[in-house]
Amino acid sequence: MALPALLFALPLVTALILLVNRNPAVRNTLVRVSALLMGVLSVAVGVMYFGHPFKIGVDSPLVRLLMMAVDGLAALTVLYFCVKYKRYLTALLGLFQFFLIVAFEFHAGSYARSVWDFNIDNLSIIMILIAGIIGGLIAVYSLGYMAVYHRKHVDVKDRRSFFFFVVFLFLSAMFGLVMSNNLLYMYTFWEITSLCSFLLIGYSGTNEAIHNSFKALWMNLLGGLAFAMAIAYLGEHFYTLEISQLLSMGMQGMPVEPVVALLVFCGFTKSAMMPFSGWLLGAMVAPTPTSALLHSSTMVKAGVFLIIKLAPILGNNHAGIMAMLVGGITFFFASCAAISQSDGKKVLAYSTISNLGLIVCCAGTGSYEAAWTAIMIVIFHAVAKSLLFLTVGTAEQQLGSRNLESFDGIFNSMPRLSLCMVIGICGMFLAPFGMLISKWAAMKAFVDAGQPLLLLALVYGSATTLFYWTKWLGKITTYIPTNENREKGILGVEWTALKTLAALTLVVCVLFPLISQYMVIPYLALMYRNINDVIAQSNLWIMSVMVFLIIILPLRFGKSRRKKQVITNLSGENLGSDVAYRGAAGRIVPVQLRNWYLESWFGERRMTLWGYTACLACVLMELSLAAGGVFHV
Repeated sequence: MALPALLFALPLVTALILLVNRNPAVRNTLVRVSALLMGVLSVAVGVMYFGHPFKIGVDSPLVRLLMMAVDGLAALTVLYFCVKYKRYLTALLGLFQFFLIVAFEFHAGSYARSVWDFNIDNLSIIMILIAGIIGGLIAVYSLGYMAVYHRKHVDVKDRRSFFFFVVFLFLSAMFGLVMSNNLLYMYTFWEITSLCSFLLIGYSGTNEAIHNSFKALWMNLLGGLAFAMAIAYLGEHFYTLEISQLLSMGMQGMPVEPVVALLVFCGFTKSAMMPFSGWLLGAMVAPTPTSALLHSSTMVKAGVFLIIKLAPILGNNHAGIMAMLVGGITFFFASCAAISQSDGKKVLAYSTISNLGLIVCCAGTGSYEAAWTAIMIVIFHAVAKSLLFLTVGTAEQQLGSRNLESFDGIFNSMPRLSLCMVIGICGMFLAPFGMLISKWAAMKAFVDAGQPLLLLALVYGSATTLFYWTKWLGKITTYIPTNENREKGILGVEWTALKTLAALTLVVCVLFPLISQYMVIPYLALMYRNINDVIAQSNLWIMSVMVFLIIILPLRFGKSRRKKQVITNLSGENLGSDVAYRGAAGRIVPVQLRNWYLESWFGERRMTLWGYTACLACVLMELSLAAGGVFHV
């Protein structure tokens, strides 16, 4: 019990020290040391409880009172900002769910109990490793990024102490969330992550940042209200607050579908499913580390974590059908919307929403194979997408733009950064890297589950990813000669995070058969009480060896060879520099490469309108049916 408590307490204590500290040297040292210790503790927790689920019962009125006090403090903070910026409806939403929880505590607190308040299983360990290692690397990266950010944004008040306070508070809450088995405790951590995301998105204090932060707040508070209603319903009718008990009752056919549907809806808001994806897109206004933290490793993963936990009792019921439909629709339309985007962070945002939709869709299917796929996508997406967000942020600082059309010649001017970017892109969509293997497993799961519509959404949605990833990959790998070195401005702490994440992406893709066999399958064996190979282990190892060869062959045979340099074929008289030519009427034309974005077919407004409408209809229909239906497994 001491090790998990230390893991939770370390970032919390770090956050409090960073809040009061004003010395940059102390801050830099503390962030580095805390990130390192957090990664070490995450691995230690994984090793200690690997394959041996560990349950902790607190059973202390003082702890429950403390958690209620934290809920009250979060509600007061929300109220303060809502009154300050005259967002009264958002304030009412936050206060209503707080008073609902307080009323439940006083009314049902004596008989709605939780024997095991915390549960550390393999799924929790996976999430702990993601938050501890990737979250720590993002914090280290932020040291360099935020220093450059404030040099280039002199109009933004330097509140780095507050920024790092919120980042580490966020990570502490994530550790508590993924270890919680008591829904009341999970709710408290859930609300802290919502509040932290609000504060991070609004960091710059501009009108756009404030508007987008409140959009994230009210959407997540709406999910928090659903969470509070689920707790009240479960406690009042079934006298328990444990997720494990909820799963057991669902498998036994007890009428817990309203609770499950509310929790799934709550997961939708946090994981930015349509029609709640607007907050994730709005988060782009925040500094890049915020985007990486919210989109890849922690915030949105909390939503899919909850739905994956519920996967064994989803499937052929209203809660499961809602998850399948909303996830499938979100996956397809977000993939299509990404085609028309030229802003690098927006492409990543829509790609994130798309992948989260696929995870939710798989979890909603409820089968063993689909749950395996969902967990593997979570792992691959966390490492590859966090790497991509950070590389785009670094490129933006060096180039002054994150528009993909500004990336001409980036492989020559920033070769190491481009290589990190290529690794992240390959991890997201190329065979034999892990994400494509997961989609292969998803196809098999949908076929076995008899879901042809989901199969169509997967096939066509995956095909669209080829458009935007290939455009991006082609853009940065095209050779445009230049002697300019733009990597000199990238600080050492940024390189530490980028290179480590690039290495992690490759390691995860090479070792995913071991991750599947020793981490994912044991968890699913406990949940589903059987063991199956979703994809034959021999096939997984073949893919792993292929990834290994892709890495090793260029390193072994690509060095020490004389490169033949040829003149670039231009559409006119080459001026000798290979970066411009003399065209018609003697006009000097610079070499530029431009992509095709198919705006008239895949415009953002059109895709989001269709996706929002379809998902909202599914949510309203299935929630109403679940409220009056009987739970069938």
